[in-house]
Amino acid sequence: MKNSNPVSWFDLYVADLDRGKKFYETVFAIQLTDFPAEWGKQSAFPSDRAGGNISGALVENKELASGASGTVVYFASEDCTTELDQVEQAGGKVIRPKMNIGEFGFVAMIMDTEGNTIGLHSRK
Repeated sequence: MKNSNPVSWFDLYVADLDRGKKFYETVFAIQLTDFPAEWGKQSAFPSDRAGGNISGALVENKELASGASGTVVYFASEDCTTELDQVEQAGGKVIRPKMNIGEFGFVAMIMDTEGNTIGLHSRK
């Protein structure tokens, strides 16, 4: 069965896995799951294997640095304001507050504790 969305996984590189996990668990009120140690220092976001959601992992890798340049991953949200209210408390930075994008809803941009820029997307 061919999926109309070719994106299936993402890796967000972090300099410090524990610090990165704490940030994402705080901002999104979720629990990340550590992979086996032999896979390297990685921790996965929750996923629904039966559903169509996309998931990924935080990956601590000295050869691949975290940072603000490159691809931006957008995380789904009920209302971007919920997560934005947690960003600074979790050690991150709000780059672009919630912005209306017309019929597509709203977006916001934040920087995590590792220097990665990620987006938030909501319909309200």
